Amino acid sequence: MKQIFFFFILCFAGGRLCAQAVPSEEENIPFLVTFGNKAELSWGDDDFSQVFFFLVPETYNGMVFLRIFDPDVGGMHDEANGAFDTKMQYLVYGGKEAFSHPDAQGVDPVGNYKSGNLLASRIFDVDPRYDNNWFTFGPFNPTEGEYVAEYKGYIFKLMCNGITGNDGNLYRYFMSLSGTENTPIEGGNAFAYEYSFRMHNNAEQVSHIYPYIDERCIKVRQDNFDWDDDGKIRVSSGVRREQLCVVSGDKVWATSEFAIMADEKGKSLDFQFIKRKPPVQNNNVVINVRNQYGELMRFYSSPIGGVPKYKYSIGARKKTDAKP
Repeated sequence: MKQIFFFFILCFAGGRLCAQAVPSEEENIPFLVTFGNKAELSWGDDDFSQVFFFLVPETYNGMVFLRIFDPDVGGMHDEANGAFDTKMQYLVYGGKEAFSHPDAQGVDPVGNYKSGNLLASRIFDVDPRYDNNWFTFGPFNPTEGEYVAEYKGYIFKLMCNGITGNDGNLYRYFMSLSGTENTPIEGGNAFAYEYSFRMHNNAEQVSHIYPYIDERCIKVRQDNFDWDDDGKIRVSSGVRREQLCVVSGDKVWATSEFAIMADEKGKSLDFQFIKRKPPVQNNNVVINVRNQYGELMRFYSSPIGGVPKYKYSIGARKKTDAKP
């Protein structure tokens, strides 16, 4: 948990607003995606459920709003499988064990993953009022989240579950201090343990996720699902250049591992999703990352330590004397 303390130092010391858009601008991911629970796995969702956590620093004393863009299933952005017949349930949890319960920190909707106090919920199907528009949960008092001392703040859990149908729900989140517009909370952030998302259709667009590497991590294992052989996944950092990962085919998982270098600890890795040419259209992907103990690593919307940039090592060459 020490990495969270460093996260808050970075946010406050930099005097900047941390990203609370999910996906964030740095991630360059078009949409999160969750399918109805009757969908075939070949559509790119392994379990029809997705969970995100939102961090509110203990110094913030205003209200918290959790906003969802395009929460309905139908219309402009969503992926139809025949006629739209899917329902999505969004749930907000706070209080004791909303985050800290082990089942809440997994990647499968099993056990007590709905831990904590249910603060709000809503079911959407086709709803023109919210197609290409925002719906807002809240206001919530920050103290309605679960206080976690290591984070120096409160955590809210927001999940989306496909409870009927077989269509794809494409959506985004934003944690805001306003119920009517997207205004970030200073020092806030969002993270997940697994990402289910839509890739760009444009092969020139590269998407990213940024798992944080703490001091205990010496090895990383990535698992990706239903990549459809759509190009490559590579990993970069300040000292790593283009580490390639094994990629999956249709409705299967693929796994690969690599060692962590000393200079990568206390920073974020940059997982880059690079599409082939011509690209697969409407490709939905799932990915998670673990350390050597099998513990899931967190993907922060605002990468801790900033977006990593590879530093080229250029050796200086001594100038030779000119001949007379």
